[in-house]
Amino acid sequence: MAQKKKTDNTKKLTFEQAITQLTQIVTAIESRQTSLADSLGQYEKGMALIAHCRSILTDAEKKIDSITASKPDESTDQTDDDSAETEDQTDDDEEASDDESSELF
Repeated sequence: MAQKKKTDNTKKLTFEQAITQLTQIVTAIESRQTSLADSLGQYEKGMALIAHCRSILTDAEKKIDSITASKPDESTDQTDDDSAETEDQTDDDEEASDDESSELF
């Protein structure tokens, strides 16, 4: 029952809170100031936090994919328009340059 309660508490954490707790766990284990039993308990909690973080990231990735799939790709249309304008401007510049050259001679 205690394990179930820990998991429920973990699921309520935001991504940032879970990362903060993971950092604290790693620091505590690396400091070697805790007993082996405590380190194992912290390790178990850390693994639950990692699973929770992965779940949050997977959900975020799905949401991004959904948003991206539902919106038309406006960047392609904009790029095509920009390149057409650039080509037209280049042609105009070349014509103006030709006119100026002929006036010189």
